[in-house]
Amino acid sequence: MSAVITGELARATAPCITSSFQAECVVLTHMLLEEKPDIPVLFLDTVHHFAQTYTYRDELAAAWKMNLVNLRAAEPRPGLWQESTDKCCALHKVGPLFSALEQYDVWFTALRREQSPSRANLQEVERFRLPSGKVIQRVSPLAAWTTRDVWKYAKDHAIPLLPLYDVGYTSIGCEPCTTPHSGCQVNPSAVTYHRDTETPRNF
Repeated sequence: MSAVITGELARATAPCITSSFQAECVVLTHMLLEEKPDIPVLFLDTVHHFAQTYTYRDELAAAWKMNLVNLRAAEPRPGLWQESTDKCCALHKVGPLFSALEQYDVWFTALRREQSPSRANLQEVERFRLPSGKVIQRVSPLAAWTTRDVWKYAKDHAIPLLPLYDVGYTSIGCEPCTTPHSGCQVNPSAVTYHRDTETPRNF
């Protein structure tokens, strides 16, 4: 088990993890549940996820007895992505996430440096300031992991993964913003983003 996970859980008063139920998210959730079975697992319900994502979320949450917390905008606007993906993400992801994080002091994420150039300097533990000014710890235990590391852990621990990987998806977010490409499943660069700007999809 990661020393970072053990140490940060020991220091935390109110920890949580955010999960989009992609491979790295379920791997990290698996690690955390071994040490803290009741840790809140926050899922951002953007109302635009694939049907397969919702089914997989519910099945895995039940099988692992997760303390699942579904977050949704107070007034969702299906189809807002057609007007602006930035506005859609702000309403359905960023707003509900930051509002929910106000009640926690340690936020575990499955972010990894390999995922994008903007995450190249991602630290395993760093202070994160919410819009309200509150500062919490953001913990990314998988920061240095490669995609192959993630898939190996899943295989070694017999973790079932989202079925969409089997049909060519390599990164899975909201359905309107994700398309599959041919190629190796462990090549995260093979996915196409239909966005004005990239927004992290695996908080």
